[in-house]
Amino acid sequence: MKRIAIIGAGQSGLQLGLGLLAAGFEVTLYSDRSAQEIHAGRVMSSQCMFDSALEIERDLKLNYWEEQCPKVEGVGFAVPDSVGGKIVDWAARLDDFAQSVDQRVKIPRWLTEFEKRGGELRIKAAGVEDLEACARSHDLVIVASGKGAIGQFFQRDASHSPFSEPQRVLALTYVRGMRAREPYPAVCFNLVPNVGEYFVFPALTTSGACEIMVFEGVPGGPMDCWNDATTPEQHLAISKGILEKFMPWEAERCRNLELTDDHGTLVGRVLPTVRRPIGTLPSGAMMLGMADAVVLNDPITGQGSNNAARCAEIYLASIVERAEGKADPEWMQHTFDRYWTGYAQWVVDWTNLLLRPPGHVVKLLDCAGKISAVASAFVNGFDDPRTLFPWFMDAAEAEKFVQEEAKAVAERFDRRDYRKALGQFATGVFRFLESTAHTLEPVTANAQLRRFLPCYALRGECTGGPSAPSIPPILDAAAR
Repeated sequence: MKRIAIIGAGQSGLQLGLGLLAAGFEVTLYSDRSAQEIHAGRVMSSQCMFDSALEIERDLKLNYWEEQCPKVEGVGFAVPDSVGGKIVDWAARLDDFAQSVDQRVKIPRWLTEFEKRGGELRIKAAGVEDLEACARSHDLVIVASGKGAIGQFFQRDASHSPFSEPQRVLALTYVRGMRAREPYPAVCFNLVPNVGEYFVFPALTTSGACEIMVFEGVPGGPMDCWNDATTPEQHLAISKGILEKFMPWEAERCRNLELTDDHGTLVGRVLPTVRRPIGTLPSGAMMLGMADAVVLNDPITGQGSNNAARCAEIYLASIVERAEGKADPEWMQHTFDRYWTGYAQWVVDWTNLLLRPPGHVVKLLDCAGKISAVASAFVNGFDDPRTLFPWFMDAAEAEKFVQEEAKAVAERFDRRDYRKALGQFATGVFRFLESTAHTLEPVTANAQLRRFLPCYALRGECTGGPSAPSIPPILDAAAR
């Protein structure tokens, strides 16, 4: 196996292609746009990459922007109250920094490097005839893009694809002039019940440093409001209006905001889908899918580029190991399984959980504001989601984890804080839930919360004492 064709020149396809060239393979890469067209085009994603993914780029000597790109040093989490304040507000540092380089900066440079290192670049949107031709002339065809008709060759895996429609309306706004977060730069993760999520973090774009605003609106909710934006200026105005209405503390940072460029906006929807990794062409020739082509997640966990980097790393190792053999279906399935069982399945499960979070997740996120170890564990899970299992995903494991961390806190600090943390997690009674219900009296029906969270499915109730009302856990707004 010496000649490889890769369809798609994004993070995964280009990274794999460059890695294969370094390993001595002949590589043909298809890109539907030239480097110049990509650089001058619209933004494509938010692409915040955490340390493990950045380390892969360093190993391939592709980290050209590490010194000039702003560093993301932590993650903050906030939930608004009903009067313009925050009922949850905490932050924790990442063990190692993250960075976001606009793909309009990264991909053109990588395409140039690909050709410089001896790769064959074809600027063309590959069709079925191109795929068939590649299958005849190459030892392996890898599809790293699910766009157009190509996606039809990879069947949907219903067992790992629980959604039949997009769970969020997505919007990106690249801006400059935003007041810096203090005391350190971080991803600001804001969760607005019944509305959606808002993330913002520093990045590097074509004109220099910027901030990327990421809106994830519940379909049909107040953040599903982008259809009226027909100009970049209108898109920016809607972005600022959402913050003024739901997150005034974020709006305060945006008094002198302006777009980085007229192509610094994007609106869309993503249907989270896992597909079978082997596609069969009309001729019977087989192709191997990778990254987003076969494992597509909602951006709520910011894992797109990180998944792509991990997948490319695993596929590169598998191809190099098989250099003297054939790319038969068994090997293709095994290569994907290495990616799926070793990494991707954990990301899929975690991402889908946050789209419809059960009650114990809501409690954990509030508890993180009281126990720093819980906050740190969650924040660093963005770098490697496997570390969130099982404690973040399972209610019993979550309670066990909190008890262990609270006990460690108690050994260092006041045991009253330990008892308080344990009591709040065990009963599900948290200050932001109480504030949302606008009552400190016992609540035994869902009607009270439904007035404030009409789109949230409420499952079960937690029983507390006289000063600890029974509050149903909040679930994701898309659940109803």
